[in-house]
Amino acid sequence: MNVALLLALAGASQNVQPIELPAPPVHAVRTTTPMVMDGLLSEEVWATAPAVTTFTQRDPTEGAAPSEKTEVRIAYDDEAIYVGARLFDSQPRTIVGRLGRRDASLGADELTFYVDPYHDGRSGYYFAVNAAGTLRDGVLYNDDWNDDSWDGIWEGRAHVDGEGWTVEMRIPYSQLRFRREESNAWGVNFRRYLCRTKEEDYVAYTPKKASGFVSRFPKLSGLQGIVPPRRIAVTPYTTTRAEFTGHDAGDPFNDGSRVRPAMGADFKVGLGSNLTIDGTINPDFGQVEVDPAVVNLSDVETFFPEKRPFFVEGANNFRFGQGGATNWWGFNWGGPNLFYSRRIGRAPEGSLPDADFSDSPAGTRIVMASKLTGRLGHGWSLGALHAVTASETADLAQGGRRFRAQVEPTSQYVVARALRESPDNRRGLGVMATGVVRSLGDGRLRDELNAHALTLGLDGWAFLGANKTWVITGWAAATDVAGTAARITDLQQDAQHYFQRPDATHVRLDPTRTSLRGFAGRATVNKEKGNFLLNAAVGAIDPGFDVSDVGFQWRTDVINSHLWTGYRWTKAGRLTREADVGLAYFRSYDFGGNVTWQGLFAHGSARLKNELRLFGFVAYNPDTLSSTRTRGGPLSRNPHGIEWDGSIRSDDRRKVFARFGLHGSDYAERSENGRWLFAGLTVRPRSNILVSFEPEMSWTHNGAQYLDTFDDPLATTTFGHRYVFAPLDQTTFVGGLRLNWTFTPRLSLELYAQPLLSAGDYAAPGELSAPRTYSFRTYGADGSTYDATTGDVDPDGPGPAPAFNIGTPDFNFKSLRGNLVLRWEFRPGSTAYAVWTQSRSDQQDGVGEFALRR
Repeated sequence: MNVALLLALAGASQNVQPIELPAPPVHAVRTTTPMVMDGLLSEEVWATAPAVTTFTQRDPTEGAAPSEKTEVRIAYDDEAIYVGARLFDSQPRTIVGRLGRRDASLGADELTFYVDPYHDGRSGYYFAVNAAGTLRDGVLYNDDWNDDSWDGIWEGRAHVDGEGWTVEMRIPYSQLRFRREESNAWGVNFRRYLCRTKEEDYVAYTPKKASGFVSRFPKLSGLQGIVPPRRIAVTPYTTTRAEFTGHDAGDPFNDGSRVRPAMGADFKVGLGSNLTIDGTINPDFGQVEVDPAVVNLSDVETFFPEKRPFFVEGANNFRFGQGGATNWWGFNWGGPNLFYSRRIGRAPEGSLPDADFSDSPAGTRIVMASKLTGRLGHGWSLGALHAVTASETADLAQGGRRFRAQVEPTSQYVVARALRESPDNRRGLGVMATGVVRSLGDGRLRDELNAHALTLGLDGWAFLGANKTWVITGWAAATDVAGTAARITDLQQDAQHYFQRPDATHVRLDPTRTSLRGFAGRATVNKEKGNFLLNAAVGAIDPGFDVSDVGFQWRTDVINSHLWTGYRWTKAGRLTREADVGLAYFRSYDFGGNVTWQGLFAHGSARLKNELRLFGFVAYNPDTLSSTRTRGGPLSRNPHGIEWDGSIRSDDRRKVFARFGLHGSDYAERSENGRWLFAGLTVRPRSNILVSFEPEMSWTHNGAQYLDTFDDPLATTTFGHRYVFAPLDQTTFVGGLRLNWTFTPRLSLELYAQPLLSAGDYAAPGELSAPRTYSFRTYGADGSTYDATTGDVDPDGPGPAPAFNIGTPDFNFKSLRGNLVLRWEFRPGSTAYAVWTQSRSDQQDGVGEFALRR
């Protein structure tokens, strides 16, 4: 969005700032009578317990008194803590209650209870109930952040009446971690959301131009004599999976159907009041939503988020390098993740011997996995994970002979994380280590997989000044990967490293190496408070750094820095409720001193008074050099150009709301031009049904899509190789369809379907003319020949240069993926699933036309 327009919209918006009042006291009372969770507040304790009634608006009118009265009370006994609330509403018929699966954000009237049992001012839990009884919960960390992957076993009920609505919650102590003390001091907070006015009221609120949330919680008094219980839970499970797939005639391993029963168990054991061990034996993740289909023509793997419950829950315990600050800008910084849990149980990586038919596992079986998480005294928090994956083999048939080949060895994964935060929450220092060890033996896998991979990292942060306006954060990590000389040679040449680059002076391919080591680090300074903001960072990833065995990384050989500054309007103006603008400069080098990316970036966003949300940016990138376009070859030039984006989203409280956006890129010499159109429509025909459709359409032109590299000692200009490219016009359609039908808060049906169609039409290929240029010699001209039908190329016609074949790279790819999940939580903590999964695809090579009929 145009920055001047945003300035006009937000003009005259910064009037008198709200006064921050101290949070009111909160007191809990002990109850000796049984509590019935029906949402009716009929128990005697709710009439006698002191009520918390002092709330403050954060939105839409920051610092103002709430438009409706709220009364919240807290009670407790020897087993649980209880919350009872009366939410008055002068228009009870307009109360919005929507049913959805647990943790769904539905835009309904809602009450949230936050609790910090350690009273450390940085961590805790939250529990929310909306007016229809839908539950949400999660954990709080880093003072400002939350993670909804945690699912506690607790109860919540709501009831709507003529005065508004009421809520009751029962949270067992077994779901919380706290110290054993005669008198417990916890931090607590409450949030009420009023849907019809989009009003947020808090007992202790964070001003929009400030930071810190958990650290603002008022103290809960009155808790006496409660004892952390012993926590032991075992959840056995059994599954039966039937698969019906397409198959080739004569395939001895697949007749089109297969039944796979399985059984296992999950367990949870509390070690005292502070630590918990979670474990799983032979886990099954059949209920997890399938990954979307993608067409990836780059040299970098696609990142898919973790969805498996065992690894998602508590993932915040293993976050690294992100403490302290709440504002993180990247600007072409593809920082590594030291721990990427999808490496555990991924598809086998060993190659398959030649065979007529094969049957290879889609994933590696996890024999067992366990993790230890919790907090100790003196500000320490811990996280540790250990997993064992099985040896996997593929069944093969060749000429009537059947045999087996190992495709994945037995492997052990270990991740350990420790963090110590100062008592005043002004400093933190942590360490993280990861490792994988594979039992490779003497087979061919020794030359295909790393024998072991180790990572060690340190991170920390420190706030500056008495009011924590500025914070400095940083991290550093080192890696060590070992294997045979053949394996490490391949590793040096993969897309993360490209040590074979012929014009690089700072890296060298060494075929005798049996290990690869590297380092990485980044430091950031961030202004946390005020209307004027600033963020600056510098980071580096050594060419030999590699976390891919247990983590994820996009690139190495990067030195990156940026400076970003912005301004935000947090008070309502003539047309806006809030707005912000920002400007940044960024630059990246490789370790040889070549500028590989740089640019200027301007952005802005606004939330209008009618709840429309606008966002836009524009970026200019001057000429730079690419060290990856030639896939291990010499540098080539990145022509200059611009990228831009604009989007709008309507009010998500309504039964029908939509979003729309358009992204564009326009680079010189038609090197990279495109348009990406995305939209979304969400419909709530009833309070318990949600239907959404999110189509995306893209039209892109890549002036130099990499095809292949061919050896030719006569190609002296390009170091004895011909690097072959072709212009590519690609059209892609992706549609995401979702149907969520919630019958009760514990019974739901969810459908997800994603069709994908993508066609790529290549023009005449050519080769890079010279290093450090964006110049290509097109085949079929200047004495060279090219046959588009067969893909045969002779770079000098009758000359001595060897001919080669590039095939017919045009493609037309179609895919349909989806699943249907019926989920029934028949008792708290116990769930049954019925799952149907569909995955089919078809690819027609040599045809680049985008057409539904193909």
